Amino acid sequence: MKKNIIPAVLLTIMIACNPKHADKDAMIDKKVDSVLSKMTLEEKIGQMNQYSVQWNPTGPVSIRKNDLDDIKHGKVGSMLNCTGIEYATRYQKMAVDSSRLHIPMIFGYDVIHGYKTTFPIPLATACSWDMELIEKGERVSATEAAADGVNWTFAPMVDIAHDARWGRVIEGAGEDPFLGSQIAAARVRGFQGKDLADTNSIVACIKHFAAYGAPEGGRDYNTVDMSERMLREIYLPPYKAAVDAGAGTVMSSFNEISGIPTTSDKWLLTDLLKKEWGFKGFVVSDWGSVGEIINHGVAENREEAAMLSANAGLDMEMESGTYRDYLAILVKSGKVSEHVIDDAVRRILRIKFKLGLFDNPYRFMNPERKKKIIFCKEHLEVARDAARKSIVLLKNDKSLLPLSKKIKSIVVIGPLGESARDMLGNWEASGDPSRVITLVAGLQNNLGNKVKIKYIKGCDVKGNNKAEFPQAIAAARKADVVLLAMGEKASMSGENQSRAFLNIPGVQEDLMKKIVETGKPVVLLLFNGRPLTINWEKENIPAILECWFPGIEAGNAIADVLFGDYNPSAKLVITFPYTVGQVPIYYNHKNSGKPYIKGFQWGSRYNDVTNEPLYCFGYGLSYTHFDYSGITLRDTVISMKDTLQVSVEIKNTGHYEGEEIAQLYIRDLVASVTRPVKELKGFQKIMLKPGESKHVKFAVTENDLRFWNKDMKFVAEPGKFQVFVGTNSQNVKESEFWLK
Repeated sequence: MKKNIIPAVLLTIMIACNPKHADKDAMIDKKVDSVLSKMTLEEKIGQMNQYSVQWNPTGPVSIRKNDLDDIKHGKVGSMLNCTGIEYATRYQKMAVDSSRLHIPMIFGYDVIHGYKTTFPIPLATACSWDMELIEKGERVSATEAAADGVNWTFAPMVDIAHDARWGRVIEGAGEDPFLGSQIAAARVRGFQGKDLADTNSIVACIKHFAAYGAPEGGRDYNTVDMSERMLREIYLPPYKAAVDAGAGTVMSSFNEISGIPTTSDKWLLTDLLKKEWGFKGFVVSDWGSVGEIINHGVAENREEAAMLSANAGLDMEMESGTYRDYLAILVKSGKVSEHVIDDAVRRILRIKFKLGLFDNPYRFMNPERKKKIIFCKEHLEVARDAARKSIVLLKNDKSLLPLSKKIKSIVVIGPLGESARDMLGNWEASGDPSRVITLVAGLQNNLGNKVKIKYIKGCDVKGNNKAEFPQAIAAARKADVVLLAMGEKASMSGENQSRAFLNIPGVQEDLMKKIVETGKPVVLLLFNGRPLTINWEKENIPAILECWFPGIEAGNAIADVLFGDYNPSAKLVITFPYTVGQVPIYYNHKNSGKPYIKGFQWGSRYNDVTNEPLYCFGYGLSYTHFDYSGITLRDTVISMKDTLQVSVEIKNTGHYEGEEIAQLYIRDLVASVTRPVKELKGFQKIMLKPGESKHVKFAVTENDLRFWNKDMKFVAEPGKFQVFVGTNSQNVKESEFWLK
C-alpha cells in the first residue's frame, strides 16, 4: 500500500516544524496556514463539502453530476457512509493522487453504539451510571471503526430529552444535565482516546447542537422554543462538557430555537460555541439541513441558505450541495467574506492534521488489524458486561428473580425471543445479526442441557394476529417458568420514529394477560428504545426486567441476570410516564404557584390520573436490599469558599452481594429565579456484601449550587438549601444547610 504520497512542499513544511521547539498544536497551526495559503477559493470550498456515497445513504442524496470527478478535483473534503477498507482506500486514493494539493479526506460514519461489535443502545448504557464502562465501550467502537477506514463518528448524541414520544431518546443519556454531562465527556474520551493520531482513535462529533431533544409534541425535526435560561441550565451543559473533553467536531441540529434554525444561528455556532466556549474544531450540518432552512422560512432560495449558514459559522455542509453551488458566487459578490471561508477550512484542516492523515492518508485502512480485532473475544466481553450492567430491574415480587438453575423447564413466549435483528437496536452501524446471541440462545448457553427450553412466538410485535395464542397458553401451563419477550421492534425507535402512544404495540399485552391467567411464574423481558406505559404489566406481572436493545451479546447478558450470575444494578436515566398524557415528564421540574398537595382542590394536577410517574428517574432494584441511614452534614452553614461534606451509611440487608448507585440531589429553596424541586449533583456506585455497611461521602461546593440568575449571570446565591441522598429521585433522606 502506498504511503506518504503528499507533495514535497507539504512534507517540507512538516519537517521544518520541529516539535522540540513548538508544542503540537502550534506546529499543526503552522502547517494548516501553509496549506491554506496555497489553496484557491474553489479548493477551500471543496473542503467544506461532504458527500455521502450513493449506495449506502442515510438520507436523501443531493443531485450532482459526478462524485468521482468532484473528488479528483478537490471538491470534496469528506465522505460519509463509505464503510469498508476497500471503498475508503479507493476514494482516498482519488483525493490524494489526483487533486492538485493532494489533501486527504475524512471518512465519517454513524458509530452510535458499536461498529461491528454492537453494544446496547446509548440510553441503555447510560443506565449503568458507569463512566469507566461507557468510555471502554466507545474505545472498542473506535478501535473497530478505525481499523475499517472510518476516522470520524457522528456521535455522541448528548441531547437532553423529557418526552418519550421522541424516538431519538434511544441515542442519548436521558433527562438529566448533570449525569448527561458526565456521560457526554466519557463518550468523547472513549472515541478520541489519548491522541487523535493513534490508529485506534476517531474524531467525535457532538450532536445535535442544540436542544434537538425538546421538539414540540415529541415530533422529530419539530420546532423548539425555550428561554435562554432553560437552554443554558438544562440543554447546553452536556454539549459544553463534551467540548471541554476535547471533542473535535460538532453537528448542528435540524430544529430551530426561538425562531432561528440552528444551522444558520450565528449566536449559537459562533458567539456561544466558538467564542464563549473556545471550541477549536469544526461544525458540520446535519443531513441536508442547510437546504432545509428554506422550509423553515428564513431563506428564499439555496443561495441565501448557503449565505446565512456560512456567515453563522457552519464550517462543513452535509449533502445539501448549497456550498458547492453558491459559496464562490457569494464570496465574489461580497455577501460572504473569504475570511469566513478561511476560518472554516482552517478548522477542517486542523482536524485532518491531528488525525495524521497528511502523514499517511491510509493510516485507518489496515486489513490485518481489522481481521484481528473485529468481533475479538475481548470486545465481546466488554459488550456483554455493558449489556448486563444496562438492564434495569423494575419489579421483583416475592423475590421471583434470580431464577434457580434447578428448574426443569422454561418457555419463552413473544416475538422478540429469537429476533436477532431487533436485539441490535436502531443505528446499529455495521452490526451483523448473524453474530447476535438471541435470548433463547443465551439461555441455552447458560443452562446447557439441564433445563428444557421451548420457544413460541405467540404473536407479532405489531398487528392483530392471535392464531398462536392457544399454543402459547398450552406451553405456559406445562412450564415451570414463563419468560415473556415483548416490546418494540428496533425500527420503532430512532430518527423520525416518534410515537403518539407509548403502549406495548399490537396484541402483545393481550397475550400477556392470557399467560398470567395460567398462574405460572412470569417474567417480562422488555425490549424497547424509549420509556413505555406499562401500567397493567406493573400491576400484574411479578417480575419485570427492562432490557432495552442489548446488542450483540443480548442473550448471554440477560441469562446472566436472570440466573443471578450478575445482580442487576442499573438505574433509569429517564422517567417512565404513567400515561402518555403526562409527557413531557421529568424529575427536576419546578413548583408552580399552586403546587399539588394531596387533598387540596386547587393544586396543579390531573383530574383523571396521578401526577406521579410510573417509574421515576434514578429508579432500579437489586436482588438484595440497601438501607440508608439519615444524612450527616459536617456543617450546616458554609461560605462560598467552603465544601459541604455530606455522608450516609448504606447497608446491604439482603442475601446477595450487589452494587448500589447512591444519588445526591439539592434544592435551592429561595432564589432570584425559580429553581427545580431537585437537581442531581452527585452519585457513587458501591459494591456491598450481605450484611456489609459503607459510609458514602459527597462533597458539595459553591460551583454545584450555581445557576443562571435573574441577570443571566452564572452564580450561587446565599440562602437555604435542602440536600437529599437516596436510591432514586423519590426515595431519599433529606437535610438542610445554609450558604452564606
